[in-house]
Amino acid sequence: MRARNVAIALTLAVAVYLVLLAGRAVALLRTGETVPVLLGVAVLVLPLLGVWMLVTTWRSGNQVQRLARRLDAEGGLPDVSDLPRRPSGRVDRQAADAWFDERRAELEAEPEDWRRWYRLAHAYDVAGDRRRARATMRKAIELEAADRT
Repeated sequence: MRARNVAIALTLAVAVYLVLLAGRAVALLRTGETVPVLLGVAVLVLPLLGVWMLVTTWRSGNQVQRLARRLDAEGGLPDVSDLPRRPSGRVDRQAADAWFDERRAELEAEPEDWRRWYRLAHAYDVAGDRRRARATMRKAIELEAADRT
C-alpha cells in the first residue's frame, strides 16, 4: 500500500508540473507573435506527452498488479526472500542468475503459460535487467488477457 501512495503522490506532483507547463505554453500562444507561438506549440507537446506517459504507466501498473493478485491467489507468486543478498540488500548476482535460469527452464517447458512469463519477468527484475523485465511482463499480460477470454 505504501508503494501505491508514493506513486499517487508522484503522479500528482507530475500532474501539477504538466498543468504549469501547459499554462506557459498557452501564454506563449496568446502572444500572437510567430516565434513565441511556435515555441508555445512545441512546449504544449510536452504536457500531452506527459499525460500519455502517466496514463500508460498507470495502466501497465494496474495490469501487472492484477496478474500478481491472480498469481498470489493461486499460490504461485515468486518468492526471492531465501536468496542470499549483498550488504546493499540486492540479491547476490550468482544467486539471481541461477534463479533466473530456473525460471527460464520453466518457461521453455510451458511457453504459452502467462504465469511462467510473469515469473521470468520477475527473474529479469531480480537480475537487474529492467528493460527485459518490462518486455517479458508485457508478454505475460498479453497471454493472461487471451487466457481470460
